[in-house]
Amino acid sequence: MARPGKTRCVGSMPRCVRFTASGSPRNGINLTVEEFETIRLMDYSGMTQAECAAQMQVSRATVQSLYTQARKKVARFLVEGTYLDISGGDYTICGRYSRSRHMKIKEEKGGHIMKIAVTYENGQIFQHFGHTKQFKIYEVKDRTILSSEVKGTDGQGHGALASLLLDFGVDVLICGGIGAGARNALSEAGIDLYPGAVGEADDQVASFLDGTLSYDPDTMCSHHHGEAGHTCGSHGCGGHGHH
Repeated sequence: MARPGKTRCVGSMPRCVRFTASGSPRNGINLTVEEFETIRLMDYSGMTQAECAAQMQVSRATVQSLYTQARKKVARFLVEGTYLDISGGDYTICGRYSRSRHMKIKEEKGGHIMKIAVTYENGQIFQHFGHTKQFKIYEVKDRTILSSEVKGTDGQGHGALASLLLDFGVDVLICGGIGAGARNALSEAGIDLYPGAVGEADDQVASFLDGTLSYDPDTMCSHHHGEAGHTCGSHGCGGHGHH
């Protein structure tokens, strides 16, 4: 009997899942999510093959095979000028990997718990990170929501909120508009950011887990820095004023 394959652990879904070249032919190339993860971890984050294998919870031989396949597919995309999409595979979202003391993935009965936070107001994603009064935090295992809880920010705002989220053990933040300072603080805390999302908080988290979250990685909200000509609505801040 063939030995069953082991599900591969990935840190988060790709931000972009389809790439096209001018005049792309109809037949494209599919890169699986776990193949993409080996490219992200080794070529982008600079991990060794051994570190990548430890993060994905597979053998080095499996990582080597996935990485070789991924590199060949990326090479075909560049040389042949076709289109490439990232989807499918055999994987589980396990949260962001970090070499630092901020590693927040925790073991539980052989699985992993990931915490996702959203800026929250009346069931919706609040559209200005720096002024949110609440976060809704979801505990997720194997892409299934185990529980959720609304937590207050105790009057903290902007970059200080990153430390609060770190204290909550958050791995991923989904929000609307957000300023550069807060972005940097979240990055230093090792929290993955998905800005520019709108709508019902529960629905957006479900979309994230399905890999279909609609967000804009370039969304900014810089009006609290006093930049001229800025209006909240133009950056997805929802028109919320400052107090």
